[in-house]
Amino acid sequence: MFASVVLLLAAFLFFLLLFQTHRTKDFPPGPQPIPIFGNVLQLNLESPIADLERLAKRYGNVYSIFLGSRPAVVINGLQAFKEALVNKAADFSGRPQDLMVNHAVQVKGTDQVILADYNPGWRQQRRFGIMTLRNFGMGKQSMEQIILGEIHRIIQQFEQSVGNTINPHRLFHNAASNIICQVLFARQFDYEDEFIKFFVDLFQETSKIINGRWGMIYDSIPFVRNLPLPFQKAFKMFKISHERRLELLAENKKTRVPGKPRHFIDCYLDELDKVGDDASSFSEDQLCAFILDLHFAGTDTTANTLLTAFLYLMNYPQIQERCQQEIDKVLDGKDEACFEDRNQMPYVQAVLHEIQRIANTVPLAVFHCTTKDTELMGYSIPRGTIIIPNLTSVLYEEGQWKSPHEFNPENFLNDQGEFVKPEAFMPFSTGPRVCLGEGLARMELFLILVTLLRRFKFIWPEDAGEPDFMPIFGTTQSPKPYCMKVQDRRQGVF
Repeated sequence: MFASVVLLLAAFLFFLLLFQTHRTKDFPPGPQPIPIFGNVLQLNLESPIADLERLAKRYGNVYSIFLGSRPAVVINGLQAFKEALVNKAADFSGRPQDLMVNHAVQVKGTDQVILADYNPGWRQQRRFGIMTLRNFGMGKQSMEQIILGEIHRIIQQFEQSVGNTINPHRLFHNAASNIICQVLFARQFDYEDEFIKFFVDLFQETSKIINGRWGMIYDSIPFVRNLPLPFQKAFKMFKISHERRLELLAENKKTRVPGKPRHFIDCYLDELDKVGDDASSFSEDQLCAFILDLHFAGTDTTANTLLTAFLYLMNYPQIQERCQQEIDKVLDGKDEACFEDRNQMPYVQAVLHEIQRIANTVPLAVFHCTTKDTELMGYSIPRGTIIIPNLTSVLYEEGQWKSPHEFNPENFLNDQGEFVKPEAFMPFSTGPRVCLGEGLARMELFLILVTLLRRFKFIWPEDAGEPDFMPIFGTTQSPKPYCMKVQDRRQGVF
């Protein structure tokens, strides 16, 4: 019996030794990891943001944690961000390739675009994406008309809810999804269409799984990956989404006329015809991956920023009213707003940017990876190290903002009341990996907010209790569900 206990104990100690984690010399400091689990048990997996901030106060703006046995470096604050993602961008612009998000969305070995490693194929795809989005009206009047057309549908939804409180969560996701769908496929879907409903559900649910409790467990403890745990739902949903994208691609190919592109898919297929298969990153599988990237990124972040906007505007009615006064003055005599109007609306611009700052929609950005042995803030970081850019730390950094922890548009106004954008404003991240759809998102947010505030007053329901401003953590953060009352500024309450 004694011998059995000794053997069991020895086996356990050997197991711990086998999975022992340690920091090399000059590697960033951090909390002591637990064998096998790393630091995963020391973080609140529902929302690790507060824990990451606590660790930064103890270990500094560059510190390390372990995801299981794999080291990761968390970077915090503007100075560290600039050194890593701008000044040493080539060293820090890789992507880790063995996380749950990679396995869930990967299509037949394609690299995606957002998740692709820092290589010539990624550069080729990104260059094409930027050029094509620009050609299809990014920043132009044609894109404005697509957005304004979708806004009219939002207005119709409000008008059909006379006398009731409205839950806007699905509505804003549907609208944002429909806008990017018109760029990708030149199709506008009914909000009850199964296609829209499925993809909105996909984005909302998988966002919470991938960066939530089960995603962290998947990334930290590889031997559980094949178990029937809740993260398997994300894999199933992404598999179905790929099948639906293949169906859409086949449908579009039937009516395609080469050289006469109607939308992003046609442009990509034209490019594929030109470059052929040799030494090219272009393929139909890569196209399906690209569509998912743009659709996901173009839906969830914009919708959640809008939801944050109206949550705060309802609970800061004086700010809402001042925005409406400026909007009324600038748009007096005009039928519709245009994106250029933002240059005459410093206060609205300040409010919109403050909403993006406080929303902190993508709190940990998308994880980076070092492409070679490098240094950061005096620490040595080996090639292949996961880099976690804590955007929260920059958007709320002491010394960078007048009111870092409060909702205050003065963060973006100078003493003369003019709009200014501090260097620490980077909700779309920074460097070569900055969000591909930033231009579209900025235009959507401005036109939707201004058009709706011009028409409606938004009111926090009397029976709704105190607002809860604490967001739900995920790949993209979202406000907790809430309802709103809407007053037509022309006709009274409805």
